[in-house]
Amino acid sequence: MREPAENPVFCAIDTNALEAADHLAHRLAGQVGGLKLGLEFFCANGPEGVRAIGAHGLPIFLDLKLHDIPNTVAGAVRSVVPLRPTFVTVHAAGGRAMLTAAAEAAKEAADRLHVPRPKLLAVTVLTSLDGDDLHQIGLPDDMAHLVDRLAFLAVDCGIDGLVCSPREIAHLRRRFGRETVLMVPGIRPAWATADDQKRITGPAEALAAGADYLVIGRPITRATDPADAARRVAEEIAAG
Repeated sequence: MREPAENPVFCAIDTNALEAADHLAHRLAGQVGGLKLGLEFFCANGPEGVRAIGAHGLPIFLDLKLHDIPNTVAGAVRSVVPLRPTFVTVHAAGGRAMLTAAAEAAKEAADRLHVPRPKLLAVTVLTSLDGDDLHQIGLPDDMAHLVDRLAFLAVDCGIDGLVCSPREIAHLRRRFGRETVLMVPGIRPAWATADDQKRITGPAEALAAGADYLVIGRPITRATDPADAARRVAEEIAAG
């Protein structure tokens, strides 16, 4: 069984400005458990940008949500392994062949380079979507059923964990046990606004339900003092 993370908070640095991201990473070193770099940052700054932020010594969650044909996704995974991210995301909706190819590529590249293998996390349904959104794009509006099917497919293909909304934590933890990593966005401290997330909860509540890691962005990054905001999150978690 995996040990719980000492600091489960990954701060989402969702900007394309390298200087701003670097300054934020410097301020948050020692205050959060890791940093999440998304597609916006990666498209603007590429591998060198990831290396610059990684130089601050915090684990990197590279949230690229890869979704393409199997060969392309496998190649993309191989390309980011040298950056030594702790986590990389793929879309579970890419299907069995794509998920399997991604898992195999991560292991092969890490073994060849003698570096730690990144853990792959599958995104089931984005936290910005609800049942009405699913209906509009032609998917069943039974959120729980869709998440369950996609989650089972990903784990069955060798994916290490899942990105899930707070509402799905307890069910997925019961179904997959402690070995499957649950990374949970849509986390808002009691003192923060919801913004555009529709399926949210507080940090202590999410951890109590079985989350391993929490993604928190704007409540920290838009604070006047991001380091203080991160400390406030830690205090809220400690208070339960």
